[in-house]
Amino acid sequence: MTTVTTHVLDLTRGCPAEGMNVEVYILESNTKKRLISTHQTNADGRLDQPVLSAEQFNEGEYEIHYATGAYFRHHRLIEENPHFSEWIVTRVFLAINQAHYHIPLLVSPWGYQVYRGS
Repeated sequence: MTTVTTHVLDLTRGCPAEGMNVEVYILESNTKKRLISTHQTNADGRLDQPVLSAEQFNEGEYEIHYATGAYFRHHRLIEENPHFSEWIVTRVFLAINQAHYHIPLLVSPWGYQVYRGS
């Protein structure tokens, strides 16, 4: 069974990014994507359940949308609306033959880093 998790760390405040909205889409074609699930990060900057459940998972291309603008406005780190990086979108291909994908996001109001974790 393939599982997918994420973890968001706020580099500006030096802590997990609690309360950030996360949306997960599957790409059905070059021009069509479908919303699969919505989440909010917990006090540890993680989701209380996997990004994709075993029932939702199919091999394919996905986008994970992180609502960074709303998060940074909430913490009064930015005022612009919309902000330079209102959403951070991570597009990944997930294969069914992998046991686990972990996708950490390190974020500030002016930049980010995302990678495949362990």
